[in-house]
Amino acid sequence: MAARVLNVNVGVLGHIDSGKTALARALSTTGSTAAFDRAPQSRARGITLDLGFSCLRTALPPQLGPGPGELQFTLVDCPGHASLIRTIIGGAQIIDLMMLVIDVTKGMQTQSAECLVIGQIACEKMVVVLNKIDLLPEGKRQSAIEKMTKKMQKTLENTKFSGCPIVPVAAKPGGPEAPESENPLGVSELIEVLKSQAYLPSRDPSGHFLMAVDHCFSIKGQGTVMTGTILSGSVSLGDNVEIPALKVTKKVKSMQMFHTPVTYAMQGDRVGVCVTQFDPKLLERGLICTPDSLHTIHAAIISLKKIQYFRGALQTKAKFHITVGHETVMGRVMFFSPAPADFNEEIQENVFDFEKDYLYQEEYLSKDSVSSEENKENDQAGEVQLPKQQWALLEFEKPVTCPKLCLVIGSKLDTDIHANTCRLAFHGVLLQGMEDKNYTETFLPKLKVYKQKHKEGQVERVMDDYSVIGRSLFKKETNIQIFVGLKVKLSTGEDGIIDGGFGQSGKFKIRIPDGLKPETKMLLTAASKKKSKGGKGDMTKGDESSKNDSAQAVTISLIFKRYVFDTQKKMIQS
Repeated sequence: MAARVLNVNVGVLGHIDSGKTALARALSTTGSTAAFDRAPQSRARGITLDLGFSCLRTALPPQLGPGPGELQFTLVDCPGHASLIRTIIGGAQIIDLMMLVIDVTKGMQTQSAECLVIGQIACEKMVVVLNKIDLLPEGKRQSAIEKMTKKMQKTLENTKFSGCPIVPVAAKPGGPEAPESENPLGVSELIEVLKSQAYLPSRDPSGHFLMAVDHCFSIKGQGTVMTGTILSGSVSLGDNVEIPALKVTKKVKSMQMFHTPVTYAMQGDRVGVCVTQFDPKLLERGLICTPDSLHTIHAAIISLKKIQYFRGALQTKAKFHITVGHETVMGRVMFFSPAPADFNEEIQENVFDFEKDYLYQEEYLSKDSVSSEENKENDQAGEVQLPKQQWALLEFEKPVTCPKLCLVIGSKLDTDIHANTCRLAFHGVLLQGMEDKNYTETFLPKLKVYKQKHKEGQVERVMDDYSVIGRSLFKKETNIQIFVGLKVKLSTGEDGIIDGGFGQSGKFKIRIPDGLKPETKMLLTAASKKKSKGGKGDMTKGDESSKNDSAQAVTISLIFKRYVFDTQKKMIQS
């Protein structure tokens, strides 16, 4: 029986020019078709433009079980160029362990920070590699490494990677032009650290097959090969697989893992799948899957968290670059939270309840966001109350193909790449996709997101013990008829009901079922007497009387809610 091979995917992430590709090359024993900047434009520009893959095989360490076997690290070399962050986000979703490569002479840089953010979202373990130690003068090398190690430990203190290993190396002493005979420094120590950090990632061969394809090329007389990492399920020779982007189904003719033919591969494996011929230019990257298992969606509901390093508010109606699976598209967001009474309720994970009411939010609520009106009312203790969970409706500019419950990242990739700021804004989980193109009519009315409305007016005068005339609640052109029957409250405590319009200027009649209190009646009678007196005197007196009038005025409060997606725009009072 062949020895067991355990595959662990290691992401090599970091700022541009920190030496990631050189490190991957120094570590790997077998390059795949995608490895080491093979793309002509990558070589010409001297930077990694796409995910490169290669592997390193070593004996299975004792913590990973008894018996003979090999541990295979698949090294995913992610581009560090800021404009290629889309590719990194795609790559991070297939990573079990991350190496954050830092240029020891420069320390943390903008993209190192962004890679750290992606790692916190998508990865469980990390090793920091301080590269280019050959550039430090030998006499001061050790103290410079210790200083940078302390700095990195401080940076990682409040992240989930606090206390992770930090390893100094020189992947390519002398730089890219140096002769190949120069031996890398610290790489064998790094391999030992990687072995100590390796764990058995949870792998599940059941469920639908889904693979993230990152390269596609044809082999004459054989077919077209798609290489990538299996995100879920498994695949065997002879299986049919669908390429949703092209709407075609193909048969698997042969498979390879790092130049070794195989008949079966499962979740977490890095594999090349050869199928019957099609033009590889049509699928540079994307997804392949069990036929009919993926959905193409136009909009989605996601649960989300703001990324703490993103500066600025997350506003409803704003546009973000939304990365879903391996696609990045523009999308518009609308944020909403539980109703205020449910802010502290435990929310079931990865499930969205369409039976509940949700409160529309102008922006994602966070400690630094301006608290909504509702919060101010809840805010007796002087501390803004935040809900345990928040959601967003995402509306995509063009449809995306993705599995359910996949990772979603929202970013502002149009921010100046030289600005020292994190462009990743939020991350979340896709809970519900909308496949119907006409989702605004067929689907959104089921989503019970409401806006709380609060209007204020004043009592103009008393008609009798059970009715008053109000003003300033509606505009002159408002159709008051649609508000008839709604409950209002007077600032003096009485409950009333809007009875209908009064005259043409937006005034209206309020019925007070329990009658006006005697003191309210006195207050209103006094105010209207003052008003009529003020009218007879000169203008300045008139002004003063209106000031007094407003001081004694009785206000009318109308509170109702309206569901954002209700086509009839009904007003609802509890």
